[in-house]
Amino acid sequence: MQTQPIRIGTRGSALALAQAHETRARLMAAHTLPEAAFAIEVISVSGDRIQDRPLSEAGGKGLFTKEIEEALLDGRIDLAVHSSKDMPTTLPPGLHIATFLEREDVRDAFIGRDVKTLSDLPQGATIGSSSLRRQAQIRRLRPDIDVVMYRGNVQTRLRKLAEGAVDATLLAFAGLRRLGLEHVVTSILPQDDFLPAPGQGAICIECRQGDERIEALLAPIHHRDTGLALICERAFLAALDGSCRTPIAANAVIEGGRIRFTGMILKTDGSETHEIAADGDAGDAEAIGRDAGARIRAKAGPDFFSDWT
Repeated sequence: MQTQPIRIGTRGSALALAQAHETRARLMAAHTLPEAAFAIEVISVSGDRIQDRPLSEAGGKGLFTKEIEEALLDGRIDLAVHSSKDMPTTLPPGLHIATFLEREDVRDAFIGRDVKTLSDLPQGATIGSSSLRRQAQIRRLRPDIDVVMYRGNVQTRLRKLAEGAVDATLLAFAGLRRLGLEHVVTSILPQDDFLPAPGQGAICIECRQGDERIEALLAPIHHRDTGLALICERAFLAALDGSCRTPIAANAVIEGGRIRFTGMILKTDGSETHEIAADGDAGDAEAIGRDAGARIRAKAGPDFFSDWT
């Protein structure tokens, strides 16, 4: 008989809490458990505390997961809920991603203060983004626009936009939907122009390897097709040694037991891009992603990566 609540670790932002609450709700429904069977533990992470410089200069993706993973390893929490796009491709020994929830919309949303679309922005307008991928894709399409670093959680970025700090910003549509903020979106960016980040729109759940009780708890809420798509995207990212220091975009879609993959790498100034497409049996997701990463690396040539740190 369970004597203490199952402890769910999460960052403290509104979006992170919404994702933890969604995970709890799915577990409650899958196992007919009361809310009291779970405790949501908010853990302060370096990525949220560092606001004075780009995360690419401070250590990359692991800044959003390090302290939560430490809590997993020392037993303070039983499972951790993350945004998949924040997860490094190499996890600490003893931990693994056990579950992916069904993926939300993967696209990026444009939010303009006085205009509705990216193409409507006048020459010299300012657009804020903390993502090197989005910055590079904006510069690729609109080299006349001033792209500035723009840190903070969703609510902070929206407030700064309203106050006039920038003319527009981009955010993941999935996160806005989870927060009930779809109404702030002025347009959705088509994937042909703005391929999303690997993992965008997907919640993943990390736990200790060999923790059979937690893995059994999580199994019913795992979404197989999302898991296969993310395995492919993360294999592509790993083949490129990608982190939030590097502009990489990728998306995999599962249909009828087949996987369709598209990947892109960009120069940080948007001046050069390389794209790759692949498809195959969904069971070969990891190999397809890894091969696409190797092929695009060869296609771009070693000089392309000289400004990647």
